[in-house]
Amino acid sequence: MAFEERSDQAAPSGFASGARQASLDESYRSIAVGGKNPWRRFLAFLGPGFLVAVGYMDPGNWATSIAGGSQFGYTLLAAVLLSSLMAILLQALCARFAIATGMDLAEACREYFPRWVSRVLWVLAELAIVATDLAEVIGTAIGLQLLFGLPLVWGVVVTALDVFLILYLQAKGFRRLEAFVASMILVIAFCFVGQLILARPEIAAVLGGLIPSPEIVTDNRMLYLALGILGATVMPHNLYLHTGILHTRAYALDKKGREQAIKYATIDSSTALGFAFLVNASILILAAAAFYGSGSGQVDDLTDAHALLQPLLGSSLAPILFAVALLASGLSSTVTATLAGQIVMQGFLKLRMPVVARRLITRGFAIIPAAIAIVSYGEKGAAELLVLSQVVLSLQLPFAVIPLVLFSGQKRQMGEHMPPRWLLATTAVIAVIIVVLNAKLVFDFIQAGF
Repeated sequence: MAFEERSDQAAPSGFASGARQASLDESYRSIAVGGKNPWRRFLAFLGPGFLVAVGYMDPGNWATSIAGGSQFGYTLLAAVLLSSLMAILLQALCARFAIATGMDLAEACREYFPRWVSRVLWVLAELAIVATDLAEVIGTAIGLQLLFGLPLVWGVVVTALDVFLILYLQAKGFRRLEAFVASMILVIAFCFVGQLILARPEIAAVLGGLIPSPEIVTDNRMLYLALGILGATVMPHNLYLHTGILHTRAYALDKKGREQAIKYATIDSSTALGFAFLVNASILILAAAAFYGSGSGQVDDLTDAHALLQPLLGSSLAPILFAVALLASGLSSTVTATLAGQIVMQGFLKLRMPVVARRLITRGFAIIPAAIAIVSYGEKGAAELLVLSQVVLSLQLPFAVIPLVLFSGQKRQMGEHMPPRWLLATTAVIAVIIVVLNAKLVFDFIQAGF
């Protein structure tokens, strides 16, 4: 289904006008949001936020949070909290931008920037999606190994079959896809609640960890993990994803309809990301209570974390819950990565590709380095690759955040739906912080000779 004319959408004329094809045209404006009952309208908007939120609790988060919690205790909880607050504000800006302009971020980059700039941004966005998929490949393979004893290399190969799950869910409709992801999030949350009950963390220490420590910036290893947490939390592909999937809702295209859509979409994403923060915090708290508190030292490997849980917590249930949550995380994250890939490719290039082909290409780029790392270095290589993938995501983040803030701050594009000054100013500061921290990370790497 083609986009309506810009005049029909009563939106600003800053971007090129004319009929355009939606990135997810099979689901474009397929979900009705009408009715006089505000609660029913809100429920109609409930869903995109959870598709976004699942990317904030994928296996990459596990690697960085477990490494951070086992090595530094509760100190990096502040990084989880600040990253989550950044994510909530950036996704709120995504919702406003998408609904105000009727476009997704990839499409806006293609129309607004010179062609060479948009192509560079497209390549960087694809790299971010591959890095995301790499984390999902390794995480899902580890989950299969822990639950069923499947060798890690074969688990990596099996992950290519998840394309059939995605095809099945998309054939059932977008709401079914959202329901699947939401159910996986509930499984993850249930598993971590059970593990935290067994771990019995110190509440005072947890609350103290929410206060930022100067060590996070001065200690290179801590900064590395903090940036990994940032990259695993505020993920570049989620900015493209959110601005694309909001167009599955058939909200009214007048001023009032857009304002209501912005309100409900913001509540949806903020609620979902608040829930994601609790899950991410639980992962780090579990690692701090089980590993750091017992003097086990740094635990970078998810397999080691799984093996240590039973003797440390005194229950055979703990490692089972860990493995089930990890598998649920990998399966749900793969759905959102595929959707983001469709939005990015079609938005930047106007290129349509069958879901199977798109998924297999992206997964191929993730499977190859994962398989090489596992064959060459074993499980330790997979663990290091998992953490590195999150730092790569953090390095890619400015190239998605800066265009989003730039577009959202222009009256010509946003019209009467301009974001509040405080939101625009705060997200601009977030963009600067991300750039500065990434620059410091690169400088430290160069200084240390990689």
